[in-house]
Amino acid sequence: MGMTWQPLREWFLEHHRDLPWRQPETTPWAVLVSEIMLQQTPVSRVIPAWTSWLTRWPTAQALSEASLGDVLAQWDRLGYPRRARNLHRTAQIVSESFEGHLPTDVETLLTLPGIGEYTARAIACFAYGQPHPVVDTNVKRVVARVVEGVAAGGHWSTKEGLDAVDAAMEPDLADAEYCLSQKALMELGALVCTARAPRCEECPMMTICRWRSAGYPVDDSVLPRTQARYEGSDRQVRGFILALLRDEPGDHSLAEVTALWHSPSQLNRSLRSLVSDGLVVESERAGEPHYGLSWSEPYRGE
Repeated sequence: MGMTWQPLREWFLEHHRDLPWRQPETTPWAVLVSEIMLQQTPVSRVIPAWTSWLTRWPTAQALSEASLGDVLAQWDRLGYPRRARNLHRTAQIVSESFEGHLPTDVETLLTLPGIGEYTARAIACFAYGQPHPVVDTNVKRVVARVVEGVAAGGHWSTKEGLDAVDAAMEPDLADAEYCLSQKALMELGALVCTARAPRCEECPMMTICRWRSAGYPVDDSVLPRTQARYEGSDRQVRGFILALLRDEPGDHSLAEVTALWHSPSQLNRSLRSLVSDGLVVESERAGEPHYGLSWSEPYRGE
C-alpha cells in the first residue's frame, strides 16, 4: 500500500498511557486478567481491581484453588460477573491441562471459557509477541479512516476486520514492530481518533489520513448504537442480588432476596438466571429455598 505506520509507533512510544499491565515484567496470565476485565469496564476502574486481584491470585494455579464465591466477591462491582466465572474456569483448565502455563497459540486460547477472537489475539500479540492483528472498535476506526477514508469500520465482519488491519501493516515488519503497531492503533483510537470528537491536529497520521483529506465523510452504512438502558433492567436486579450475597456472606431466604426489588416477576427471572449461570447456588433449609454465592467444584467441562 505504500503506507508507513512508523509515525504512529513513534507517537505511541512518547504518548502512551502508563498502564500497569504494559510493564515488561507482566506475565501472560496477568495480561489475560487485564484483557478480561477491560472487556466491558473502563480503564480507570480496572487498574485498582487488576492490582488487587493479582496481589491475591498472581497465577492461574492460585486462582484455580479459590472458591467461586471468593472470586465473585473479589470481582465486586466490575459488572458482567460471567467474566469472573469464565476466568475462574480458565484458571482451572490452565492448571489441570497446561501445567499452569497459559497457551501461546490463538487456536488453543479460543477453546478457553470467555476468550473470543479479540482476546485470543491480544494475548498472543501483547503477551507472547506474535504478529497477529488485534482488532477492537478503536483499531477498526483508525484503519478505516486512515486507509479507506471512511468514518468507521463497523461494517466489517470479524474476518474482514482482521484481514483489513493485517493488510494495512507494512510488509516484512519484525514481530516486535508489528505488535507495537497493534498497541499504537488501539491507543490512538482510544485517545485521539475517537468516535465522536477526533482530535485530528494531534494525530501522527494526519497528513496521510484519507478520511481527513476527503473532508470527513459520514459513513452511512454504520448506524449509531444505543446502549441498552441499565436502570430498571434485569442487569441491575442481578447486580442487587449479587451485592447482597457478596456483602453479607451466607445463605439468604427467598423473602430476603425478594425484598430487594419491587417487581417479584422480574426479580425471580433475574434470580433464576443467576442460578442458571452458576453464579448463585440454591439450597433448601427448613423447607424454604435459600440462596448464596456459588462455591467452586472441580471443572468437568461444558
